[in-house]
Amino acid sequence: MTDTAQQVAKPVHHPRLTNADLAPLEKQTWGSYNIFAFWMSDVHSVGGYVTAGSLFMLGLSSWQVLVSLLIGIGIVYLFCNLVAKPSQAAGVPYPVICRSVFGVLGANIPAVIRGLIAVAWYGIQTYLASAALDVVLLKLFPGLMPYADVSQHGFLGLSLLGWFSFALLWVLQAAVFWTGMETIRRFIDFCGPAVYVVMFLLTGYLIAKAGWGAIDFSLGDVRYSGFDALPVMLGAIALVVSYFSGPMLNFGDFSRYGRSFKAVKRGNLLGLPVNFLLFAILVVVTSSLTIPVFGELITDPIATVARIDSTFAIVLGALTFSIATVGINIVANFISPAFDFSNVSPQRISWRAGGMIAAIGSVLITPWNLYNNPEVIHYTLETLGAFIGPLFGVLIAGHYVVARQQVSVDDLFSMSPDGKYWYRKGYNPSAIIATVAGSLVAMVPVLWTDGPGMKTTAQYSWFIGMALGFVVFSGLSRRRR
Repeated sequence: MTDTAQQVAKPVHHPRLTNADLAPLEKQTWGSYNIFAFWMSDVHSVGGYVTAGSLFMLGLSSWQVLVSLLIGIGIVYLFCNLVAKPSQAAGVPYPVICRSVFGVLGANIPAVIRGLIAVAWYGIQTYLASAALDVVLLKLFPGLMPYADVSQHGFLGLSLLGWFSFALLWVLQAAVFWTGMETIRRFIDFCGPAVYVVMFLLTGYLIAKAGWGAIDFSLGDVRYSGFDALPVMLGAIALVVSYFSGPMLNFGDFSRYGRSFKAVKRGNLLGLPVNFLLFAILVVVTSSLTIPVFGELITDPIATVARIDSTFAIVLGALTFSIATVGINIVANFISPAFDFSNVSPQRISWRAGGMIAAIGSVLITPWNLYNNPEVIHYTLETLGAFIGPLFGVLIAGHYVVARQQVSVDDLFSMSPDGKYWYRKGYNPSAIIATVAGSLVAMVPVLWTDGPGMKTTAQYSWFIGMALGFVVFSGLSRRRR
């Protein structure tokens, strides 16, 4: 991973804690557009489309949905800036900046947790992209239909065609990743805008078929008004924050490349509130127009594209969404575990080796079986929030409350007992206790689904875990001082 982002490992840095990929960057080259493109790749996927569309199906009026969306994405924007600052200032990725809070060895705890979560989602997103590719292949070659039937030709729960598409995209993603961060930057610079082109073309096609008057910003009946709408709006806000919780936590992996914190903030502003609002409006317009054009509400963009009576349009649309999903997968679920696993043993596991560990793990979990089980998806999302929330709260409390935004970069790579981040044998007990306490409490409503109000409370697992992690760590650190 050399390219324009160059790393320099200083002689004083302990080999157990550093390699060329984890060392502070000598040159930070990303501008606002690169950060903007990162968020476009993160949002403009099948998952982002379905998430945005689902907000308009909660029984709220369109203005209530837009308010919820703006508040939710505003929270994400604020928190991303908080996570971005220390990594951009020090030029180090998320697992390394975690050493300032968890200890130089204790940082492996948040790194492994985040890495394992990313592996699961890497597999799921690869499967979603492969499903879009299946649509293209079946449209071009109808004779492949028997091979798309898992009961005729399939094993481990996936059809033979599904295996082919999954393997093809798996190799494509690995190839893009292997070429280094500069190629990834160029790839995500292309992905986000490409989806906008297809989205505008799709919207134009549907408007031409149905007319402007068919646009409806409420995808379902408005069932809530006044104070009755407040809990539903809060749930919508929580959904938006939960959707971005993964990339938000390890955003330092990308902000480290920013040439200035001001450039990162500007990119976040364009990529989050501005971009997500525009994308959500396009989603609801296209979804609402599927009713008069196709006779039913379709919230999956691939399914919408597949109904168009043009082979070229189907291939263009499905391929674009496949590529976009590959883009989000690389930035959100490939780069993160690459740094995280490399952090565990820098001399044995390079950035590329860490990424390949994640890629192999994503196949072994057979993600199509996970994604096809709604109950598993439900637990996965809320469990993810319960574990990611405390990690976020501890990191923010450590940097802004305890350390007052001061980072000793050389101490991040020091195994000396006199080092600032040695704590107790390389581990900070306060951070570990706060993380465990926050996760355990946040998991209660997730597991105790039959308890009074627990089902509603579970959707706020990220907020519960984050608040507890922040408060417990701040309190314990004050006592320790």
